[in-house]
Amino acid sequence: MIDRRKFLALTAAGGGAVFLSGLTGTAVASAEEEFYFVQMSDMHWGYSGPANPQADTTLAKAVLAVNALEQAPDFIVFTGDLTHTTDDPVIRRKRMAEFRDIVAGLNVKTIYFIPGEHDASLDQGAAFKEYFGITHYSFDHKGVHFIALDNVSEPGAKIGDEQLEWLNNDLAKQATDARIVLFTHRPLFDLAPKWDWATRDGSKAVALLMPYSNVTVFYGHIHQEHHHMTGHIPHHAARSLIFPLPAPGSQEQRTPLPWNPDAPLQGLGVREVEENRTQTEINEIPLLKA
Repeated sequence: MIDRRKFLALTAAGGGAVFLSGLTGTAVASAEEEFYFVQMSDMHWGYSGPANPQADTTLAKAVLAVNALEQAPDFIVFTGDLTHTTDDPVIRRKRMAEFRDIVAGLNVKTIYFIPGEHDASLDQGAAFKEYFGITHYSFDHKGVHFIALDNVSEPGAKIGDEQLEWLNNDLAKQATDARIVLFTHRPLFDLAPKWDWATRDGSKAVALLMPYSNVTVFYGHIHQEHHHMTGHIPHHAARSLIFPLPAPGSQEQRTPLPWNPDAPLQGLGVREVEENRTQTEINEIPLLKA
């Protein structure tokens, strides 16, 4: 088994990572059944501004941190906003190519990507698909069914009827007690709609998930720790790798929190997630050292 505390110390260089193990839901998981993966979110490659004067190094530090792990994760998932938004399609593709080349340095065979609105909302995901492939899909890994949803490419912050139909058909193949983990970028519930912290038809996706007793949702977008329940389904937000944002609705605008040169990683963080058959334990670790 990997030393999780060592994992947390290593990922402190980058932030925004998830540790997840024991997902099989069995009473005693064997060593073969246990696994972990890393989630990274909201890298905003191409951002330049006062919220993070070190923005051009954060992603590379995260890559080095993951590569330094004694045991590599089974896979890595990037949950959106890989790049920072731009109206220029040439610059958009340049940023995506640079991001792709940096994360190609990860010593992990399997990497999954979903878009954020910064990646996909201006061209309905066209550039993202060129560099990272399809925007929604599912896969199975060691007894767990994983689903990646795209709630950013459709105009109006929606999932869209076509993808909802796909989700319904995908879920129909699963037993009602199947282990299901869903990744998305925006929250599926109305966290702060005026800040675009919602999915307009997210309640339809949640309704499709409700018949299944073992569902967990991981998302990004809000750049901070947040936990929410829709019925029996927990939703957990990941911190950003670039800058923190204020608490939902705490101020008029969702402007980044001020940069603190004495604590340059303040507000960024890693998240340890351990799941067994009875509960999910999540520990958010703030990064207070450069």
